[in-house]
Amino acid sequence: MEARSGIPKNIDDYIAQCPKEIRERLQTLRQTIHEAAPGAEEAISYKMPAFKLKGNLVYFGAFKNHIGFYPIPTGVARFEKELAAYHTAKGSVQFPNDQPLPLALVRKIVAFRVKENLERSAAKATTKK
Repeated sequence: MEARSGIPKNIDDYIAQCPKEIRERLQTLRQTIHEAAPGAEEAISYKMPAFKLKGNLVYFGAFKNHIGFYPIPTGVARFEKELAAYHTAKGSVQFPNDQPLPLALVRKIVAFRVKENLERSAAKATTKK
């Protein structure tokens, strides 16, 4: 179900290309990410919605049977127990479309990724001095 009309220009464009029944889920996920990472910038990367804050933060995408959430490998590994109910891979999680989105868990994962990116950025700045 990925957006099929070419590369979307922005997240609004991506969501608009998805089926109506999925749009609300995507908007809710988007809002949840913004709440957990208020300074993050929206982008399209790998033809998917992405959030960046001192580097790549998280991505998400709509598929036929699930919403893919991509908090990179550290985000999945850190929350392995909490994500046990979902299909996961090295840097991805699948949230089935027939189940509620685990928004509290998404907030925790995004907050972890924000902290991780800010710490990495601060360490790089210290090293460069």
